[in-house]
Amino acid sequence: MSSSSPSFISILSNVSQQVIIYLGTFLIIIGIIGGILNIIIFLSLRTFRGNSCAFYLLIMSFVNIGQLFSGQLSRTMISGYYIDWTLNSLFYCKFRWFFIQGFTIISFSCMCFATIDQYLSTSYNRRYQQWNNIKLACYLCIIAFICAIIHGIPSTIYYNHTISLTTNKTICTITNNIYQKYRTYVYFTVIAGALPVFISVLFGSLSYRNVQQLSYRQVPIIRRELDKQLTRMVLVQDVYIFIAIVPYTIVLITETFVNVQNNPLGNAQLQFAESLTATIYYTFFSFPFYIYIIVSKRFRQQLIYVLSRIYNHFGRPLPIVNNQIAPETTNIN
Repeated sequence: MSSSSPSFISILSNVSQQVIIYLGTFLIIIGIIGGILNIIIFLSLRTFRGNSCAFYLLIMSFVNIGQLFSGQLSRTMISGYYIDWTLNSLFYCKFRWFFIQGFTIISFSCMCFATIDQYLSTSYNRRYQQWNNIKLACYLCIIAFICAIIHGIPSTIYYNHTISLTTNKTICTITNNIYQKYRTYVYFTVIAGALPVFISVLFGSLSYRNVQQLSYRQVPIIRRELDKQLTRMVLVQDVYIFIAIVPYTIVLITETFVNVQNNPLGNAQLQFAESLTATIYYTFFSFPFYIYIIVSKRFRQQLIYVLSRIYNHFGRPLPIVNNQIAPETTNIN
C-alpha cells in the first residue's frame, strides 16, 4: 500500500481525532483534579501561605484550570467531536482566544516569576533576597493579569464570522492579516514559546546552583528545607516546560513556512503532528500537581496531612446528642 493513498491519509486523520478525544479528555480530568488539590494544599498550610514562590504556584493552579476549560475543552469539542461552539456564537468566537491567550500568558508569567523568585530566595546577596516577598508577588500577578487583558483585546476585534471560500460555510477566523502575522511570529514563537522557556531554564539553572550551596550557609533549617522543596518542584517544571512547548512551537512554525494545500499527505502528516504536540503542550497545564508529588517527598507528606485533616473534619460521624431528660436520682447512702 502506498503511503500517499487515501486510506493512509484517512488513518492519520482518524488517529489525530482519537488522540484529541481520549488524551484531551484525560488531560482535562486529571488537570482539574490536580489543580484543585494544589489549591487546597497551598491555601491550607501556613508554610505556603506566606511564601511568594508558593503564591505564584497557587495563582498558576487557578489559571491552569481556566486554561483547560477555555483551551483544551473547546479544542476537544471542535477537533475531536466536530462540535464548534464558535460558529453558533459570535461572542464565543471573539472571546475564546481572548481567554486562551490570557490564561497562557498568566500561567507562563507565574512560572517565570516562581523560577526567578527561587533564584532570589536562594541567593547569597541579601539585597536580592529582599525582592523575595509576598507583596511584590501580588503586584507582579496583578501586572500579569492586566497585560494579559490588554494583549487579548485585538482578538476580540479581529476574530469574526466569515464565509469560507472553499466550503461556503460560516467560519470563525482572524480577519486582519497584520494580527495574523503577529499571532504567528510573535505570540506563538516568542510570548508562548521561546521567552518562557529561556527565562525558566536560565533562572532554574541558577537556582539549582544556589541550592547546592545552601547546606554550607547559615540558614534556618525550616527555611532551608522549604527552599529545597520549592526549588526542586519549580526546577523540574522548568525542564518540563521545555518538553511541552518546544515541539508544538516547531510544528506551528513549520505550518507557517511549508505550503501543503496541494499535498493531502503532507497536510495530514502536519495535522497529526499538530494534534500530538498540542496535546503534549496542554500537559503543562495538567501535570504540575503530579510533578510535585513525584519529585517532592515533603509535598506527598503535606498532601496526606491535608487530606487526612479534611477527612477528619468532614468524614467523621457526628456526635450523638441525647435530648432525653434523665430522671433525677438521690443518693440515699
